[in-house]
Amino acid sequence: MWAHIRPDENGGDAAIVRRGGAFFDVDNTLMRGASIYYFARGLAARDLFTTRDLLRFAWGQAVFRLSGSERPEHIHAAREAALAFVAGHAVDDLVSLCEEIYDETMSDRIWEGARHLVRRHLDAGQSVWLVTATPVELAEIIKRKLGLTGALGTVAETVDGVYTGRLVGDLLHGPAKAEAVRTLARREGLDLSACAAYSDSCNDLPMLSLVGHPNAVNPDDALREHAEAQGWPVHEFRRHRAKLRVGMSAAVAGAIGGAVAVGVMRRRRGTQ
Repeated sequence: MWAHIRPDENGGDAAIVRRGGAFFDVDNTLMRGASIYYFARGLAARDLFTTRDLLRFAWGQAVFRLSGSERPEHIHAAREAALAFVAGHAVDDLVSLCEEIYDETMSDRIWEGARHLVRRHLDAGQSVWLVTATPVELAEIIKRKLGLTGALGTVAETVDGVYTGRLVGDLLHGPAKAEAVRTLARREGLDLSACAAYSDSCNDLPMLSLVGHPNAVNPDDALREHAEAQGWPVHEFRRHRAKLRVGMSAAVAGAIGGAVAVGVMRRRRGTQ
């Protein structure tokens, strides 16, 4: 696959380099865990989000993420929960908090192997974009911290610089990701056959199937099976994968554990 990003002495592949690019999912692909959950947990630790809200949010995200379902009721539930917790907060304030929360809880969760993949594209002169259901403001911060080209994410509605708690359009998920990548490629003059895409989830098969060089990263079982059948590269950055197979109970337990920890911290602050 990398023949497309190595220019020869005559510049024969140079045009391919200019037209190529890479698209990375974020959660469990670039970063260990769910970025929006870390963000929500950070807000809860700052008393901007209740423990009950965090539990409800974490449960909804876990059900949506792990069901792998495109059923309308699941999409609707995830859409409603995605950014409702930021309603009433100023955009500038939350973006500033995003910066703090990234440095505190997200920066050390970037997979080193994923950093290497990103660097190969950047060193080859290709543009690298994040394409994620994560709120675009958070995606932009991750993009900037990692020195990437750009970021596409879910867009929250704002009025007079304040979040309404509603979305503009739909979650950037599944087929919506593929359409966003197609639109971006047209705008940036990218040749999708020379592009690569990376994801951990079978929900991203529409995006992966759109490019010439699809890659599975820490894949779920359905994506692993598909990738192996198609001969796609599979990158596994998790240690002891057998122990890390994600089930509903494990994911929800982790989410609840985080919420309980936040509640404990609050109680301790209140008693000091």
